[in-house]
Amino acid sequence: MKTYVFLIALCMTGCNQNPANEGVQEIILMTHDSFSVSKEVLMAFESENQAKVRFLKAGDAGAALNQAILSKANPLADVFFGVDNTFLSRALKAGIFERHDSPLLAKIPDHLRLDNGNRLLPVDFGDVCLNYDKKWFSRKGLQPPAKLADLMKPEYAGLTVVENPATSSPGLAFLLTTVGHFGEQGYLDFWRKLRENDVRVVDGWKEAYWGQFSAASEGNRPIVVSYASSPPAEVHFAEKKPSESPTAAVVSPGTCFRQIEFTGILKGTKKTKLARKLVDFMLDKRFQEDIPLQMFVFPANPVAALPEVFTTYASIAESPVAISFDKIDANREKWIEAWTEVVLR
Repeated sequence: MKTYVFLIALCMTGCNQNPANEGVQEIILMTHDSFSVSKEVLMAFESENQAKVRFLKAGDAGAALNQAILSKANPLADVFFGVDNTFLSRALKAGIFERHDSPLLAKIPDHLRLDNGNRLLPVDFGDVCLNYDKKWFSRKGLQPPAKLADLMKPEYAGLTVVENPATSSPGLAFLLTTVGHFGEQGYLDFWRKLRENDVRVVDGWKEAYWGQFSAASEGNRPIVVSYASSPPAEVHFAEKKPSESPTAAVVSPGTCFRQIEFTGILKGTKKTKLARKLVDFMLDKRFQEDIPLQMFVFPANPVAALPEVFTTYASIAESPVAISFDKIDANREKWIEAWTEVVLR
C-alpha cells in the first residue's frame, strides 16, 4: 500500500506535467525495475514521433502488475512493459489491456505469442536455469551439474543458492521448472532433498548472483539460479575481456523455464495512437537489437541481429519445461505455499 501511495504521489507531481516544447506529446511507460533501453534508441522514437517517453518503474514484475491493476480506474501510465508468462493469465483476467493488432506481430514466432487477443505482445524471452562457476569446479576436480537431480547428490552439498519464488521472478521460474520436471507429485521431494543438501535461499537475483555466487562475488556458492544469457554478461562487463566466459549455463532438457516478457496498452489511455506506435517500436528491429546488451535476454523478433558476445557465449534451451500460463495461474500460490512449508519452515 505504501508503494501504491508513493506512485500516485509521484504521478501527481510529475507524470502529467506538460513537456516544455509545445506539440510534443508525453507518454508514460510503466515497467519493472530491470527495464533498460539505450538513450539513442529512445531518442529515435521521440524524434520520429514528436514525443517524450517518461518511465514509471514500479518494483519487480509482480509488484508492477499489481500497481497497474489497482490503478485501472485511473491508469498511472499509457503502456506497460514487463508482464511475463508466469503472470500472463492474471493480467488478462484483470482486463486492463486493450487489443492492438500490431503489424510487427507477423514477424514474431507463434510459440512466443501466447495471447490470441493481442492485448499483450511478446518483446523478449530468456531461459531461467542453473549457472555454475567453471573455475571452481575445475579446481575441485568435480563435474558441474548436468541435470537437476545432480543437486541432490552428496558431493553437491552446500554448493547451490536459489531465489525465493515468493519474492523473485527467476525464483518462481525455477520453482516452475521443478514442477514441470518432477511433476506435482515429485517436485516437493526434490526440494526436501535440496534442503537436506544445504541449499541456500535468498530473496532476489541480485543477492544470489552478486552476493553468494562464487564467480561474481566473494560468496562461496558455485551454483546459482540465473539465466542462460548470464555468461555473455560476464564477458561483456569484464574489465579485461576473457578468452571464455567464467560461467556456463545448464540447458539440458527439462532444466530451464522460458520466461517471455510482454508489453501492452493500458485501457483508459488518452494517447492510444501514440501508445500503439510505442508498442510497434518495441517490437521493431531497432529496439529489439538493443535488448540483449541492455537487459541480457533475447529479442522476440528474429529479424534482430544478436551481438557477437551473445552468439558466442549465450545458450538457448532446446527443450525448456512447458507449463501453460492458465495452469500456472491456477496453481501458482498453492505451489509457492507448499514450497515455503517444505523449504523455509
